[in-house]
Amino acid sequence: MERRVLSCIIPPRESFAAAAGHAELAEALGYDSINCTHIAARDSFTLLAGLAMRTERIALGTAVAPIYHRSPASMAQTAATVDDLSGGRFRLGLGIGHRVTMGGWHGQEIGHPLAEMREYLAIVRAVLGGEPPPDGRRWRSTFAFNGFTPRAGLPIYLAGLSPGMLHLAGELADGVVLWACPPGYVRDVVVPEVARGRRQAGKDLAGLPAAVGADRGPLLDGVRSELHRYFGLPFYRAMFDAAGFGKDIAAYDAAAPDQEAQKQAISEEFVDALCALGDERDVRAGIDRYRTAGATNPLVSAVAGSDFTATLHAAADDAAVS
Repeated sequence: MERRVLSCIIPPRESFAAAAGHAELAEALGYDSINCTHIAARDSFTLLAGLAMRTERIALGTAVAPIYHRSPASMAQTAATVDDLSGGRFRLGLGIGHRVTMGGWHGQEIGHPLAEMREYLAIVRAVLGGEPPPDGRRWRSTFAFNGFTPRAGLPIYLAGLSPGMLHLAGELADGVVLWACPPGYVRDVVVPEVARGRRQAGKDLAGLPAAVGADRGPLLDGVRSELHRYFGLPFYRAMFDAAGFGKDIAAYDAAAPDQEAQKQAISEEFVDALCALGDERDVRAGIDRYRTAGATNPLVSAVAGSDFTATLHAAADDAAVS
């Protein structure tokens, strides 16, 4: 029996006991990795360090940590520490974040994302590899580990939405992390751009919300509540428009300032393209859409108000093929 690769995102707002239970279940079901987002909830690195103590084999990753909330040296040091605690199971997922959060939360300005990500990644790689970090225009460091040697080749993934960042991920990273990208965008933009950067599309984590449930109403409400904030973020708006959902953006904008009306303006067509909702067969069919589009490691995330345990079981069946 051959197994296809499948990963999941641990819900960041649930209790540690619940997160540990889902991590242990994912490992038992044969998931490739468990991942944590870095939002206004628990710190992803600290949570993953705790989950490393409750698991034995499954990989652990940030999906993703924004580069502006830690210096490159601090990021490398944190990643190396979690990797050491987990016995070499950590994957560092990095992203740009958003101007509203990086400025409002951390007092940091996003200047030129592509150039700054390229510089940041070069310093992180140098620090992890025991080499002198190169000087950049935005980032500089003289940090070097003393008495501790990180694992060679610790994997680094980049989050990408725009063609330029996807190309950079293909060129320099070990893979690309996607979120809220419809399968058509994965097929038509992500795979070609990553391929141009590395000459072949390889290890990518494509995140998709999934939920098992007989009643679509609560599932749609959960997805729309999550998507609402992304429709207000410029990087995601540009990607949604490029994916062919400009009408959803226009409807969302027209419904302002009524937040509930904005949520309802996100069409079922968009939700169904992005998500895997319904019974077990629907969940597996949704995951398969992403595989067909070129995603090599679909990243299953929870839908608010749904039973994530049931979703993990349903999605895991997709990984087993004759």
